[in-house]
Amino acid sequence: MEAHRAKEIADSPDMIIVSYFGVPVFIEHVNIGADTARIHPVDNPDEEQTVPIDVLTEQFEDGIEIPPFND
Repeated sequence: MEAHRAKEIADSPDMIIVSYFGVPVFIEHVNIGADTARIHPVDNPDEEQTVPIDVLTEQFEDGIEIPPFND
């Protein structure tokens, strides 16, 4: 995922689910300068962690994921 898309998702009033190595997560905050995101599993809001943005994938309603973008 690109940093600007992660920021859009984090700032959205809708709950947009992304995947972190297959685990559905919610993005709390994005640090574009560091290319990191503060996330937590959808089912465990207390388990926050900071991860590289490029390992996150966006999930769509039909269950299809967009793979991370790697140069």
